Amino acid sequence: MANLVNLEAVSKSYGVKPLLDGVSLGVAAGQRIGVVGLNGGGKTTLLEVLSGLAAPDSGRVSHVGGLRMAVVTQRTELPDGSSVGEVVLERYGAEHEWAADARVRSIVDGLGITAIGLDTPTANLSGGERRRVSLAAALTGELDLVVLDEPTNHLDVEGVQWLADHLLNRRIAVVVVTHDRWFLDTVASLTWEVANGRVEQYEGGYADWIFARAERARLAATAEEKRQNLARKELAWLRRGPQARSSKPRYRIDAAEALIADVPPPRDSVELMAFAKRRLGKTVLELEDTTYTVGDRTLLDHVTWRVGPGDRIGLVGVNGSGKTSLLKLLGGDVEGSTGRRIEGKTVALAHLRQELDDLPGDLRVLQAIEQVAGSVVFGKQEMTASQLGEKLGFPQERQWTPVGDLSGGERRRLQLCRLLMAEPNVLLLDEPTNDLDIDTLQQLEDLLDGWPGTMVVVSHDRYLVERVCDTIVALFGDGRITHLPGGIEEYLNRRALAKEPAAAAAPTAAKAEAKKSAADLRAAQKDLGRLERKLDQLHAKEEKLHAALLEAATDPAKLMSLNAELKGVQAEVADVEGRWLETSELLE
Repeated sequence: MANLVNLEAVSKSYGVKPLLDGVSLGVAAGQRIGVVGLNGGGKTTLLEVLSGLAAPDSGRVSHVGGLRMAVVTQRTELPDGSSVGEVVLERYGAEHEWAADARVRSIVDGLGITAIGLDTPTANLSGGERRRVSLAAALTGELDLVVLDEPTNHLDVEGVQWLADHLLNRRIAVVVVTHDRWFLDTVASLTWEVANGRVEQYEGGYADWIFARAERARLAATAEEKRQNLARKELAWLRRGPQARSSKPRYRIDAAEALIADVPPPRDSVELMAFAKRRLGKTVLELEDTTYTVGDRTLLDHVTWRVGPGDRIGLVGVNGSGKTSLLKLLGGDVEGSTGRRIEGKTVALAHLRQELDDLPGDLRVLQAIEQVAGSVVFGKQEMTASQLGEKLGFPQERQWTPVGDLSGGERRRLQLCRLLMAEPNVLLLDEPTNDLDIDTLQQLEDLLDGWPGTMVVVSHDRYLVERVCDTIVALFGDGRITHLPGGIEEYLNRRALAKEPAAAAAPTAAKAEAKKSAADLRAAQKDLGRLERKLDQLHAKEEKLHAALLEAATDPAKLMSLNAELKGVQAEVADVEGRWLETSELLE
């Protein structure tokens, strides 16, 4: 079958920097491709050229005839004077038409469009709401291919999981730029790494790409030691962590274990806790009998919550549940209507807000970091301002850029650098992963792994939360802060159970769809059993052929015949394994 999209010797430059240099690749029907690479390395340019939004400087881009494609970029443009419903449901003439379509109902609910309000004018939407509306509008159509640029940026943890499930169930081709590693590992069956004008291709998602990167660094034996070590440390985390942190560990287990044999655990929790207690004492941050309301909504209702020395807490909840408000209460930026906030005498608090703080626009990047301090200590590691800047995405040449010339994402990274240079012992981080590429995320996690203090993290990046936090709490909208011993998986299960009464009251069409889904799952289970039996038969045949090849070592003609037969069996094994993987993903 012909590819849906083909790029042949495509080059694209902006200024003197070639972002794509003679790139040739294709997107086949049903392929799910994750695109990774450094910020500014050409990921978005690749998507724009592939989708036809930008013309290549040279080379050829071709689309199969009648291609049904939707593109959602980071530049969200909605029609003037429109409502949310008019944009999302423009293909439907009346409410009963879209309400009878289970897939469209799922999109409207799953992306929080119902909460925004179908009658809401698009002119009144926030940036995050505009992105969700644009994504919903794209997904409601009949599609062969969807091209997405950072679709998870304005979704909560639950929304990210919904989008992953939706794309897997649609069975359409997907090309997605994302720094969300859980999403990448769950959705992608192929990974493209954009670097130095080239696009390297890897089978599988994030876990497979990290293994390939670590193995490639080992074989190359380059002097790029810090990148090798980071890749090996990341691989160790994937291999040693719970299965939830690596949904498809398809890389070779023995080879992976050999690579990480001498890699220590990400952090020594006992040592860090002891150090944090020495720095912070017994009291850090406490809310006693606190009530906090916004309009007619009570976000916290007479809550008492104590954050202790060395606590590493991840805070989850749906958009609008009050996560940012809780961080502001902890930080002392707002006050509750009842109760009090207690802060320990030795606390040095730093709060990374979603809003950009004022930055010294008359300074250069390195000067702005050094304005806070010349060096910083993270546990046992000491770094200069320049070294910290490099870790968080400012290479040496970029450190002399005027602050006023930075992009929004670079300004946020600079804000994070300045915050860490102050050597706080309590961190409040509100969506710290926004605008960070995967390499910079790994560097940030490496810093936080060895950081001996207290932190509370709000993030839609499930991977980061599970990596750097030891405790998960949630806001379910009941006015309480709920501890979740089972982590994010428990949060998602509770949210799913909470939705069951609503599902029971769904219209007849939805119930019929549910029955259909149950029938599909039963059929998939039968297919899985059939495919496993077929694989057993093929593997047995493969073993016999290997034995026959050994016996025919002195018969060239027979060797050629047996070898051809073996290649045919191996091709059939690969095909059946591919179908087995697709079926097992459906059952997941």
